[in-house]
Amino acid sequence: MAAVTDEDNRKVQTAVLGGSDSRHPVFLPYEKESAERLRRMHGADGFSCGVLLGGCGKLLTLRACDDKKSHFAHRPPVRCTRTARDESSADHLYIGEALVRWLRRQGRPNITVEYVRQKHARSDSIEIRFGPKKKRRLLHVQMARRSFTEWEEDGRRLGATPGRPSTIRMYGPGSELAPYELQVAGYALRFRCETQNGTREVFVGTHLPGHKIEWTILERCRLHDQGLLTPALEPTSEGIRLKGAVKPERSAAEAPASSAEEAEEPAKGTTVTAHGQRQAAPTSGPDGPTHSGGDPRTRVGTSHKAAPDARRDRLASRAKAATEALPPIATDLAGCFTAAGFELSLIGGSLRDVLLGKSPQDVDLATDADPRQALRVVRGWADELGDSHVSSGVVEAYKGGEDDRHRVRINTRMPRTRSRVESASGGRRERGLEAYLMRSGFTVDAMALELWSTTLVDPSGGLDDLDRRVLRTPGRPADSISADPLLMMRAAGHAARFGFEPTSELVATMTAMAKRITAVPAERVQEEFSALMLAARPGDGLRLFVDTGLADHILPELPALRMESAEHHRHKDIYEHTLAVLEQAVSLETEGPDLTLRLAALFHDIGTPRTRRTGPGGRVSFHHHEVVGAKMSRRRMRALKYPAQLIEDVARLVELHLRFHGYSTQEWTDPAVRRYVRDAGPLLDRLHKLTRADCTTRNRGKAAALARAYDALEERIERLAAEGAREALRPDLNGYQIMEILGIRPGAELGRAYEYLRKLRMEEGPKDFEAARAALLAWRAHRSR
Repeated sequence: MAAVTDEDNRKVQTAVLGGSDSRHPVFLPYEKESAERLRRMHGADGFSCGVLLGGCGKLLTLRACDDKKSHFAHRPPVRCTRTARDESSADHLYIGEALVRWLRRQGRPNITVEYVRQKHARSDSIEIRFGPKKKRRLLHVQMARRSFTEWEEDGRRLGATPGRPSTIRMYGPGSELAPYELQVAGYALRFRCETQNGTREVFVGTHLPGHKIEWTILERCRLHDQGLLTPALEPTSEGIRLKGAVKPERSAAEAPASSAEEAEEPAKGTTVTAHGQRQAAPTSGPDGPTHSGGDPRTRVGTSHKAAPDARRDRLASRAKAATEALPPIATDLAGCFTAAGFELSLIGGSLRDVLLGKSPQDVDLATDADPRQALRVVRGWADELGDSHVSSGVVEAYKGGEDDRHRVRINTRMPRTRSRVESASGGRRERGLEAYLMRSGFTVDAMALELWSTTLVDPSGGLDDLDRRVLRTPGRPADSISADPLLMMRAAGHAARFGFEPTSELVATMTAMAKRITAVPAERVQEEFSALMLAARPGDGLRLFVDTGLADHILPELPALRMESAEHHRHKDIYEHTLAVLEQAVSLETEGPDLTLRLAALFHDIGTPRTRRTGPGGRVSFHHHEVVGAKMSRRRMRALKYPAQLIEDVARLVELHLRFHGYSTQEWTDPAVRRYVRDAGPLLDRLHKLTRADCTTRNRGKAAALARAYDALEERIERLAAEGAREALRPDLNGYQIMEILGIRPGAELGRAYEYLRKLRMEEGPKDFEAARAALLAWRAHRSR
């Protein structure tokens, strides 16, 4: 982090409207036009760094930018210790505001809101009370991560038991507590926020068994005497239950269809493709857990009675929207292939990103042309050809200028989806493309958008999984992992990048087959692990990485941190502390994801298990764990084939990350501060961020004291740097003193002596007269030889 000085320009994306205690959040869109519209709407002095955001409460300046993201900036002088500054940092306020508006529309009186901050800088929980004075009810939203014991204690404190009308418990985006409620009540209520139209929209989810979540808007929910009802829930005499939870499923073989709509439903053990065709579902096998069979849509909450026509209409609507959102180069290239008589489809991660509302720079396509035919088409269209691999059937090309350059990868020899004659005459569609897609790793990647016909092909229910953030394989997880063990790393990466939740079947299979990751070359594992670390929420991916046992074979130092308690980490084990440090390091980044900083945060305490000692009175110590950790970091990163410079930078940060604590207990001399700066070298800014991120104490007074101490250290570093720059311009002896000592007159020799003393001061610091005189005489003696 930059030093906290009068020139501090710390960037934030969220603020509050009004004064420092305001509860009205605002999100600043990145685009200049939208940002300027927001400024015109609320004025130049309408935004504050609210205390409910963990901020300083002072006014913020809205900066609308062309060449970078628009942002809020603090006005000097700045003394703000706010760490969470990204678009999700005000989600607790958005959720609280949305619930208050919803309760008012429900006609509920006497609404009060409290943002409880027990552990975190922003909000530990939201407590909304409403209703008549003698019949007050509580709507409790848990925002922070809590342990199972803390969750139970909260239940006792709030008097919240499943089915009890007085309290409604819900869970925020990062609480990770919904599974506890699910085990007790059969379902759980969750929230998530998404950026839409320049604000953060709030969605309510019904967490169902099997890691399934049905999301809806708050307006579709209603308040009942027994609790909050979503479209997936209904009140019963035994309390709120899932709709149809007590009704057994009936397959088509057990009873005849009672209507034309039911007659269209496939028998159990078949699936319906995007085009209404039926195919056999995956079956069980000996290598690991399997899917339950039946329509894959049933695993993400879609009714068995979903009519094929309705599904086709939905696919057509999403296909149209995706086509309109495509980068122009994709439709332009599709026209070239169509003119040459070939098909072209958008596939894999590129289509997934488009369906998620993102515009990919790298575009993955598939064609029925062979490699040489594809090269002929691309050669006349591309600005530059890449490393095409004709033998493997992949053609690579680049299109666009420096600021808008797209890389295109075309997989060739894809089976044709249908012939032109059959298409024109309405003939039967072939299944080649669908079989090709079913070999993909996950259903969310097993879709294709036919650019020549604007058709979305979805043979495995990937669109439903994408909308519900569910991660699932098209067939049996064991088969997919056996074919590509690296798929397990990609699952962790998808969790970190997109917030996808793997099904219980996939998690169980990954756990059973984790050892197979050792068969994958280290370079490929490192590539996927780096992608995970650079994702928006690397902690989510790392938890899956550790919980499934993958880390035991790739990074065993990480799970070894579990249950290792430290004196300076008393409130949590070192594994949890490490993930918290990583999360805070991410929030301190100013120039995009920083792999060096994130790896240093991950590795900074890996030396603690090897240095743990128990002294008199049972006191635990970890002396020199930073030195041991630096050596362990080097060994592990070399095993993962990381570049040498990255390895040394990360190890150096790990070695230095505790150095500051000596300053916080006893202020250093100026030479000690200079040594700190010299030892950090070009890593000083990252060391600042890592040291600040390493403060995860619950004690707010201690945290504030550490922040003030580091603020003071950064200010001294800047002051000494400015003084050193000025003093380094002149030597310790002036021209008259040099001439007198050497017995010379003005001339070239005086200039050479003066320059020598100036460089000596820059390298070794200032000297007294006698030391400078001795150095000057030694210099002349050396020249005289």
